[in-house]
Amino acid sequence: MKLVCSDLEGVFVPEIWINVAQKTGIEELKLTTRDISDYDELMTHRLRILDREGLKLKDIQNVISTIDPLSGAKKFTDWVREQTQFIILSDTFEEFAKPLMEKLGWPALLCHSLKIDSDGRIENYILRQKDQKTKAVNAFKSLNYDVFSFGDSYNDTGMLKASDSSCFFCPPEKVIKDFPEIPVSNNYEELKNYVSNFLEK
Repeated sequence: MKLVCSDLEGVFVPEIWINVAQKTGIEELKLTTRDISDYDELMTHRLRILDREGLKLKDIQNVISTIDPLSGAKKFTDWVREQTQFIILSDTFEEFAKPLMEKLGWPALLCHSLKIDSDGRIENYILRQKDQKTKAVNAFKSLNYDVFSFGDSYNDTGMLKASDSSCFFCPPEKVIKDFPEIPVSNNYEELKNYVSNFLEK
């Protein structure tokens, strides 16, 4: 039995926080896991900025509603789902993801959640589990699945290493340099070849 797992942002949809930064003009929000590998440090930084600028959940959701999947993303996710079981493992939040999942045809998604106060302010974030991508892959393997995974950034490397087979998808050069042992796909056609080879084994 085989299973394919993937990241979301930077793979199928643009980085949410980069879009928020562009819409609000707040350059500091452009930082992602490609820039800061410590997720807690990154999210603490983001929430501090949202408080400082008075931005609430609805402001972020308004930006997300304007984001479309990357060109070819839905076609690729449809293809994978026709071939085998497919689950997106993301460090985004349930409160952010719904419109994006709708545009991708509702693939399965495991992610985190947010703590919102009565005024719509984002008080904190709630991790479903620390290092959840790696632990999810290990759990699937314990159910006798062979797992292929792909992602684009530092927070995907645990998942990629834990999988039976994996590759990066369009990662930045510094990630490639830091993890030279992980193969790289540069577009959906190359990624499709990696997945096909895994499924044919």
